[in-house]
Parts: sequence; C-alpha cells; structure tokens
Amino acid sequence: MSKPQHFHFVLLFSTVVVALAAIANATAATSITPRFKEAPSFYNSPDCPLIIDENHGFSILFSDQAVHVAMTLDTAYIRGTVAAILSILQHSSCPQNIAFHFVASADASLLRATISSSFPHLNFLVYPFYDSSVSRLISTSIRSALDCPLNYARSYLANLLPSCVHRVVYLDSDLVLIDDIAKLAATPLGDNSVLAAPEYCNANFTSYFTSTFWSNTYFSLTFANRKACYFNTGVMVIDLDRWREGDYTTKIEEWMEVQKRKRIYELGSLPPFLLVFAGNIVPVDHRSNQHGLGGDNFIGLCRDLHHGPVSLLHWSGKGKPWARLDANRPCPLDALWEPYDLLQPKTPFALDS
Repeated sequence: MSKPQHFHFVLLFSTVVVALAAIANATAATSITPRFKEAPSFYNSPDCPLIIDENHGFSILFSDQAVHVAMTLDTAYIRGTVAAILSILQHSSCPQNIAFHFVASADASLLRATISSSFPHLNFLVYPFYDSSVSRLISTSIRSALDCPLNYARSYLANLLPSCVHRVVYLDSDLVLIDDIAKLAATPLGDNSVLAAPEYCNANFTSYFTSTFWSNTYFSLTFANRKACYFNTGVMVIDLDRWREGDYTTKIEEWMEVQKRKRIYELGSLPPFLLVFAGNIVPVDHRSNQHGLGGDNFIGLCRDLHHGPVSLLHWSGKGKPWARLDANRPCPLDALWEPYDLLQPKTPFALDS
C-alpha cells in the first residue's frame, strides 16, 4: 500500500473508531439512566398565592413566597428522587409554588432531561457540584456508599443556591411525603437556630464517635453545655441566611480536617453535622420522618411504622424499596412507596404470604 493510501486508511479507521466510541458513550449514558413515564399535572388550589416579581413576571425559583426544596441528583438514586418529587407534588395544596433545587455531580444534562420529561411543568434548577471541592476532606467510613462526595453536598447548599433563597427544605431521595410539604417548610426556627431536623435523644449519642474523640478532653468538651442528641440529616429545614452568616460550611470542613488526622468518627457526612449543630437545633415532629424503613432485608427483617401519625416515610438504611421490589423481596411497607414509582416498565411484585 502506498503512503497516501495508507494515510487515508488510517484516517478512515480512526474516524470509524471515534464514531463507534461516541455511539458507545451515548448508549452507555442512555442505559445508566432508567426511563420514567410522565407524571400527571398538578395545579394550585384557588387560595394559593400568585407569585409574581416586581416586573410582573413569574419567578417561583427566586421567590420568598415559594417553598424551596433541595435534593441531590444522581443516576444511582434517580428512581427514588422521581418518586419523592411526585409525592411532594401530589400532596401539596400549592404544587405550582414549589421550587426544586437539584445538586448533581455528574451526568447533569442527562439527569436534567430525565426530570424535565417526567415533570414538564416543574420549577427547578440543577446546580453542578464538583467532587474535587470535598473529596480531599473525605475519610473512608464503615460503608463505602457513605463516602460518595455527593453525600456531602448538603453542607454546601448555602454556597450553591442563590442568595435570594433564604430558607430551604433538604430531603434525601429515599423518601416520600404523604402530607403537604408547606407544613414542614413553615417549621419555626426561633431567634437563633440554623436548622430544624428530626431529633432522637433516645439514641446512643456516644456511639457516633470513636474512643479517640471521647478520650480527648478538648474534643469531648465540644458538647459541654449542649444537650446533644442524634438528628437525621436526611430531612432538614435550613435558614440559609443564618448558615451563611455563621459560615457553617467552614465549621463542618474544619471537623472533617480533624477527622483526616485523628479518626474521630466512622459514619461519613453525619458526624460533622452533629459536631456543629447537635443540641442547637429545633426538633421536627417525628411524624415528618418515619425513618429506618430501609432496615436490612437480606434475612427477612422488615421494619414497621413507629407509633403515631405519619407525614413522611423514609427508607433510610441499606435497603431501598425499588431494589427490593425489583428483586421480588419487598417488605410490606415498600408497597407504600410503589404507587409513586414512575419507572417504565416496572417489574411486577408480590408480597410473600
């Protein structure tokens, strides 16, 4: 083969390889994100306020009158996120007055398109979260799933969201609401508190930190004069103005730096929140966090509801309802999540008799 012919052959071969790689990448991107059907449209009740800005234009995403909701967005939990969004809209009196703020560290365009196709009229923005901004601070925990940088995005909401957003409800993706989110968003924070969350003072608080922490006089004095209790960071109402004024992101990062040197805890993104806020939060009614529903199902152990009224069901823990339903090994309470699942097609399931 002559040199010109060889050159054209190599060029053609390279072009084909590049084209095939592009097709493969597009196919991979499509395959990692499941398909969801379009949700029904939801409209405000007649007594909902009409939110308009000073220029008489709609601006739900930046309005004080809106209910602002923040969630993370990734391919692993997108099915849960879609179900959570549907549950919020379905039980809201003013669904058109809800603004969603999604934080994504990868596949942002694909995830944005997924949300748009399932909820064409949803008021939402997607904010990029760069793993490098926190990965240097993350220490390995007892579960590798807890080491994902996106788990730490809740610590950066005050930096990511616009300064005109003053209060936000942060929610995990493994939950559904069965009450109006406006009730949770209106939780009074008093004169000084930065956040409200479901608090559990019967939990063994000392277990969230290592013996290295408790044996160090300086560290253990962190909770002096504070009635420190465990609280769940998967359901929080946050005053972003107070967070910014107190520079609480920096305070959390400082404890993460201590963790890198001293190994003072084992549980990922939760302990830094406890170190900064435990004992100084407003407790949210436990009806707003029926938690622990993701209890280990591998040996047939399923959790029941706690006593009392229920506003929110939270599958915190290792087991997620969509995974158990797909494996045809659901817990009874997973049937309460299934009606909000927009995946298409869905795997039929049946509860064991």
